[in-house]
Amino acid sequence: MKKVGLMLAGVLVLGACAEEPEAAPAPVEGVVDGMSIENARLVLAPVSGNPAAVYFDLSYDGERALSLYDAEVDGAGDTTIHQFGEFDFKVQMMEALPIGLTAGTKIEFKPGDYHLMAMEVSPDLEAGGTTEVTLKLSGGGTHVFDAEVRAAGDER
Repeated sequence: MKKVGLMLAGVLVLGACAEEPEAAPAPVEGVVDGMSIENARLVLAPVSGNPAAVYFDLSYDGERALSLYDAEVDGAGDTTIHQFGEFDFKVQMMEALPIGLTAGTKIEFKPGDYHLMAMEVSPDLEAGGTTEVTLKLSGGGTHVFDAEVRAAGDER
């Protein structure tokens, strides 16, 4: 009788283990699920010491709504997200407000629209190389990607 009770208990324990849901994979540091970056490039200024611009195509299909509020460029002293807008009846460049991202969002960071301005650019950033860009998102997440470094006269 004891053997039957032990066998039955073992079957119940094994059955309970089989029903446990699989643990979700741990998030990868520097990667936001559902976010992809393409065509990333940093274009150096024609005059040494002036800011460089970073352009890229961002797509987001994640489950959570996020806000992109800041960025960093490796090799730059400071980075801000800029956009063009109208102020005092003039179109001008200004610091962007946080950018909302929901499933299906596609944003082209391009000349005359959203872009990153990298100030105090290191002379170590040279055309033909790459640099790391980090996007900072609400909730403490970051998304890191490489951007090709281009000379001032290259295609933006």
